[in-house]
Amino acid sequence: MRPTSIVWRRLPYLLMVLWVVYAAVFIWKTSFVIDGQRYFSLFDDPMISMRYAKNLAEGAGPVWTPGGERVEGFSNPLWVGVMALVHLLPLAPAYTSLAVQVLSAGLLLANLVLVKGIADDASGRNVLVASVAVGLTGFYYPLNNWGLFGNDVAPAVTMVSLAVWLGYRQLRTEAFSAWVYLVLGLATLVRFDLLVVYLVVWVYLAWADSRFRRQHLAWGGGILAAFTLGQTLARVSYYGDLLPNPYYLKMTGGPVLLRLVRGAFIFVKFVWNFNPIVFLLPFVVLPLRWERRLWLPVAVFAWYAAYSVYVGGDAWEHRGGANRFVATVMPLFFVLLAQSLEVLRDSLVGNPPLSARAAGASIVAAGALAIVSLLNANALIDTSSLRAAFLLERPIYAVGNERNTTLGLFLRRITDEQARIAYVAAGAAPYFAGRQAIDLLGKSDRVVARGPMHLPPDLALIDYRPGHMKWDYAYSIGELQPDVVVEIWQGMNPEAAAALAGYLEIRVPELERWLPDGRMYLRTGSSHLRWEVVAPYAFADRMNGQGAGELDP
Repeated sequence: MRPTSIVWRRLPYLLMVLWVVYAAVFIWKTSFVIDGQRYFSLFDDPMISMRYAKNLAEGAGPVWTPGGERVEGFSNPLWVGVMALVHLLPLAPAYTSLAVQVLSAGLLLANLVLVKGIADDASGRNVLVASVAVGLTGFYYPLNNWGLFGNDVAPAVTMVSLAVWLGYRQLRTEAFSAWVYLVLGLATLVRFDLLVVYLVVWVYLAWADSRFRRQHLAWGGGILAAFTLGQTLARVSYYGDLLPNPYYLKMTGGPVLLRLVRGAFIFVKFVWNFNPIVFLLPFVVLPLRWERRLWLPVAVFAWYAAYSVYVGGDAWEHRGGANRFVATVMPLFFVLLAQSLEVLRDSLVGNPPLSARAAGASIVAAGALAIVSLLNANALIDTSSLRAAFLLERPIYAVGNERNTTLGLFLRRITDEQARIAYVAAGAAPYFAGRQAIDLLGKSDRVVARGPMHLPPDLALIDYRPGHMKWDYAYSIGELQPDVVVEIWQGMNPEAAAALAGYLEIRVPELERWLPDGRMYLRTGSSHLRWEVVAPYAFADRMNGQGAGELDP
């Protein structure tokens, strides 16, 4: 294929079309059938946001339980607002998640368009760089896995890419515009920690665009103050807290040094599994032909990766690949990687090239290196994960979603509308159960979130799971007295057994795939349980369940 051909020039767009097909198959493979009905569900964490959104759409406000205590169990208010709009559509609960997934796919497609624009600006409109950057971004499995499962990664990555593209455009046109700061301000409503990206872009533009430095400082500072103070005042007014409840859950009650060491360990592990040679390539090659315009994607990627280290990483790194923080800035890394491949190609071939044949061969070689890089990136822990990346098997977390949805539908069947149910996985199950919910791990519980972390002395760094290290069974079960306790996080322990003293243990054969021996716990004498429904299930003599070791089987 000649570099001047129409197909070559349109290759980035052809890759986008191919990605649309990929995304459609991916979303379909996340669905499952229960009792003859097909269901779609987001990853369990955004399903917590969906519960808040549903209550907001129904007029109860952005609360975990209508009429209950106001606790901000989410940190993505703008995304919750979008989800609330979805709940105004005439869709059955089985399909509300599908609408969010389709919207997320649209955002990820827009991100690919922006990645092409950033690559064009970074490389001087080099088609090879744009094609490689779009291809790596579009088919990077962790980004698709987080984005197409409805996490706030989809809007976050799109807004970060839009901000970087607007920053480049501003420098290219030599005209000031406040749009980049408005986009970044909105990004802090998608996820408050994108404040890090706001600061990096603001500082970069004020430094690089000296002609309009005063405007950058004034507009950037003013819009930053408006968005941060505005949402903080709204939060204090409505919830009574300075920060979202997940902040207290993840960032307090444990040693700071342990959190930082774990965050660094997780990032090094990510680089190692990615392939350190491929990962370090841009940072070794690009300095050989350094250009000032590359500072922006480098700075955004580096500082947000540092933020991931600061917060201790995420809770699902045992699956491998980029976590939700790093995935948000991976498109910028892929632009840098694509540019580094072009620098290598150009250095080997020469400029002008030795011959047209040599130029064509070098492009094929660069494309092959890009494919090898993508395979390395998608081998999350080992090559077995490539089956999911190639859609040869169901996406990661699809089985966990089916589990939680099945539990929710069962709980709806055995309880009335006034029942209170305690969960470990507090997303899809409470959403589909439609009952009052108690979050045993505290994301939507102020008491648990402000308590101490449970950190055994032999805790492995990979088992330190931010947001999953706090519980208080004496409070959540003993004091709040839920009608049903679905499971115990990481297995039965003396604290949980004592809190469950007034509960009966049942074994539900149809749930044996999802719970150890199909066990769950019912409060004795509860008037909100449909005892005639649970009567056929055998009651165990004692509570010796093994609990749940994973949220995502």
